[in-house]
Amino acid sequence: MSNISAGTTVGTALVNEGNTDGTLVLRTNGTTTAVTIGTDQSATFSGTATVNGGLNESQVDITDASPVIDCSAGNVFAITTTGNPVAFTASNVPASGTAYGFILKITASGTVTVNYAGLGTLYWAGGTAPDAPASGETDVLGFLTYDGGTSWYGFLAGDAMA
Repeated sequence: MSNISAGTTVGTALVNEGNTDGTLVLRTNGTTTAVTIGTDQSATFSGTATVNGGLNESQVDITDASPVIDCSAGNVFAITTTGNPVAFTASNVPASGTAYGFILKITASGTVTVNYAGLGTLYWAGGTAPDAPASGETDVLGFLTYDGGTSWYGFLAGDAMA
């Protein structure tokens, strides 16, 4: 058993606690399992997980006046359009070599044109950007980058969600 500490909080790291398969178990205060890392590199968390500040369970609402995907704010963004066109940009994208992805929920309150050119070079599943949602519809899209936002991979996760 090894003790670990961060600031004023002290915990305990128990390695191979009764396991012979190389699984790493981290416990807090010796009673609650916080993280289990398996030999297959899977991780199981209890409670809320934060990795480099990049995971966020909350939805970040943005407006269509100048919709900016602020990557430091989270990973789930929602917009209800009120104007046209809607041109997305991204800020605070993690540096090249760090993967980052986000989900974008777009709800159209009227006829809208959506432009993703401000994200950089965008590669869509099937080679074509999906149509903007029709008035009253909600579309859900996913985006992923590995090179600091120079290139994004986009896909339609849900069309006309109800």
